[in-house]
Amino acid sequence: MSALNNFASHAPGNQPSLSLFVLMLVSDLLLSAVVGRAAEHSALWGERGEKWKSQSRLPDFSFAGYHRGEQPLPKVPPGVSVKTFGAKGDGVADDTPAFLAAIAKTERGAIEVPPGRYRILGLLEITRPGVVLRGAGPDRTVLVFPTPLNDIKPNWGATTTGQRTSNYSWSGGFVVVRGKFGSQVLADISGTVSRGESTMPVESAAKLRVGQEVEVYQSDLPDNSLAVHLYSGDAGPVENLLGRARTSLVGRIIRLEGNRVTLDRALRTDLRPEWKPRLRSFEPTVTESGVESIGFEFPVTPYKGHFTELGFNPLALSSVAHCWVRNIRVLNADSGPYVSGTFNTVDGVVLESERSVDKQKCTGHHGISVGGSDNLVLNFDARTRFIHDITLSGFCSGNVIAHSRGMDLSLDHHRYAPHENLFTDLDAGIGARLWKCGGGAALGKHCGTRGTFWSIRAATPLSYPPAAFGPPTMNLVGLETKQATETSPDGKWFEAIKPTELQPQNLHEAQLRRRTGALR
Repeated sequence: MSALNNFASHAPGNQPSLSLFVLMLVSDLLLSAVVGRAAEHSALWGERGEKWKSQSRLPDFSFAGYHRGEQPLPKVPPGVSVKTFGAKGDGVADDTPAFLAAIAKTERGAIEVPPGRYRILGLLEITRPGVVLRGAGPDRTVLVFPTPLNDIKPNWGATTTGQRTSNYSWSGGFVVVRGKFGSQVLADISGTVSRGESTMPVESAAKLRVGQEVEVYQSDLPDNSLAVHLYSGDAGPVENLLGRARTSLVGRIIRLEGNRVTLDRALRTDLRPEWKPRLRSFEPTVTESGVESIGFEFPVTPYKGHFTELGFNPLALSSVAHCWVRNIRVLNADSGPYVSGTFNTVDGVVLESERSVDKQKCTGHHGISVGGSDNLVLNFDARTRFIHDITLSGFCSGNVIAHSRGMDLSLDHHRYAPHENLFTDLDAGIGARLWKCGGGAALGKHCGTRGTFWSIRAATPLSYPPAAFGPPTMNLVGLETKQATETSPDGKWFEAIKPTELQPQNLHEAQLRRRTGALR
C-alpha cells in the first residue's frame, strides 16, 4: 500500500477532501517506486492495460461514480443554515420541523447544518436536484435519532420464508435523496449484438442524436433465459426469479450512421431479440444532490439479530444519478447507507457501534448496500461487524467498491444476478467470512458473471469461493492466499499474486486513467 493510501486508511474523515484525480496522480507516480518488492501484473490487464480488450472477460469499470468519474465531486457554495428556520442543535429540542422547512424552502443549493447535536424525530426527504445537506464535519455536526423508522412510519413486511419483519431491515433511511427515472423508448434494437460491441442496429434512429445520453435496456422472459445468461450459463436454481431479470447500461451516442448507433462504451452483456432490447431516454429527476460532513447517531441498544431491525438507518440514495454522500460517520446503526441509481459516489463512510453484539458477533444488518449501475464506493471503513458488511443486490452491474476496509469483511452478493461488479484494493481484516452471503432460495447463485475481486488483503489466507457463490467466469486476481494460480480463458480465473505486489492495486483508478488519457 502506498504511503498516501496508508495515511488515508487511518484518516477517513480527512480523506474525502482529496479528489480522486489527486489520488490517481500520486498512485501513478508511486507505481515505479515500490520499495522492497517487485511489481507483478495480471495477464488480464498488463502494466497499463495493454493486454485488455473490451471483449475480454475483464470488464471496464471506469464509468463508475459521479459524472462517470470524469469530474471530481463539486464544492457547492455556502447556503442557508437550518438555524435560520429555528433549529437549536442542543440535543434536546426536536429540530425536525426546522430541517423540513429548510428542505422545503431550498430550491437549489446547500443547506448548512452548523456544529451541534440535532434531535430528529421524523423522515427528511430531498426530492429536488441540486440540494446538498452539509454539516461542519461528522464529529461536529451530529444528527441524533432516538426512535426507529418503523415506529415513526410503520412498514411491515416479510422475508422470503414468511418471517414477519420490518422492510427497514433492508431498506430506507432517515435522510433520503429520492428521485425517479422517467424514460421513454427511443428506438428498438434489431438483431443480436455481442457483449463488448458498442455499435448496434435500430429500427429507426429518428429520435436519436449525437451526444444524447441513452439507456440500453432489456428484460427477461418467463424462462429466465436472460438471468441464466447473466451467470454465463451456470446460474444454479432460478425458478423464483420469475422472469424479472433485466440489464441496464447508460452511455452517450457518439455516432449515427443511418440506423446504426455507436455508444462511447461497450456493452456489458449480449443483446438478443427475445429480450426486447431497446434504447430508452435517460431522464433522472434528481441529480447533483448530496449529503456530506455529518454524523448520524442512534441509541445504544442491544442488537437482537437478523431481521429484528426496526430502522436505525442513516440515509439512502434512491433512484438518483450523479449524486453523492461524502465524509459521514454513523454510530450504532441497524444498517449503513443504502444506495441505488446510476453514477453516484459514496466517498468516506465510517461505521462504528457501541451496541452489544448478537450471536454472530454483529451489531447490525447491512453495512453499505448498493443497487443500480455504475456507482462508486470508496474509503468505506467498517469499524464494527455487520451480518453483511457490503451488499450488492437486484441485477446490479458496473458498481465499484474500492480502497475500503473492515474488521472481517463479508462481500455479500444477494443473488438476483449481480454481474460485472468490482471489489478492488480492500483490506478485509481477519478474512474469515469474505464469501458469506444472504438472499432467498432459487434466485440464482450469489454472484453473476465476471464479478471481479482485485487486490484483497487479509490477515488469514483466502480461498477461491465455493461453487454456490458464482460461476467460473468470475475474476479473482491478487488475493491473500496459499492456493496456486489456476487460469483458463473460458473457465476459472484465479491469479495468486500477492496483493501487496500486484500493480495496479486499484483497478478502477487504472482503468479510469487509461480511458480519460490522464498521465499518458
